[in-house]
Amino acid sequence: MLFDQHPVSGTNIADLDLELFRSTYLPAAVDPDVLAENERTLAQQLASLGMIDPKSEEARVLGLLVVGADPSSVVPGAYVQFVRYEGSDESSHVVDQEELRGNLIGQLDVLGRLLTSNIRTSVEEVGGLRQESRPDYPLAALRELVLNALTHRDYEHFNAPVRLVWFDDRIEVSSPGGPFGVVTKQTFAERNDYRNPALAAAMKNLGYVNRFGRGITLIRRSLDSNGNPPAEYHVEDAYWSVVVRGVS
Repeated sequence: MLFDQHPVSGTNIADLDLELFRSTYLPAAVDPDVLAENERTLAQQLASLGMIDPKSEEARVLGLLVVGADPSSVVPGAYVQFVRYEGSDESSHVVDQEELRGNLIGQLDVLGRLLTSNIRTSVEEVGGLRQESRPDYPLAALRELVLNALTHRDYEHFNAPVRLVWFDDRIEVSSPGGPFGVVTKQTFAERNDYRNPALAAAMKNLGYVNRFGRGITLIRRSLDSNGNPPAEYHVEDAYWSVVVRGVS
């Protein structure tokens, strides 16, 4: 059994945000007509969607990550650090910093706002009286980088967070956990494997991803169409990072 499907000893249904599960995850994962017809209890619904263990009713790692009330208290690395610097290195003045320790639904909601608010858009003359707006980074590429980091990181062996560091000339996203399964340092751009398959399926249920295995392609196309240099991937045994540079 992979880590995201493990029950966590000492936890129970009370460790999950049940209202968030009812209002957000359940209707996203199950067809409304099916929900209207079945008479499952809340515990049965949670178990059928992999959020709790059906026998012990202990919360599974998946449930804690997606709809947990306080995931990082049980899975220490389940949080995100965001820092924006005024300059091009970490000795520069810190403009903004956030530590996101909620569940993934909440983290992604906050990250979406942070990405949007930090992107800068310039207006360029493209001929005649026409003007064209262009962001310094395409939102689609940044969104995919964050989703990949949160979905595929190693939650089991590392307590370090996912880090999103924004400098004035580049963005760096780093995530604990190196290549997994059939993926190697040399083939990460061509092959896919899933360290957290239940989590990946949950992200798809929530609509954060539409199709598996297309992240790097989407990032490459988004950066190219916006005029950014290609992403720079650094893949090691215990972590990976990506550097995206702004439009020059």
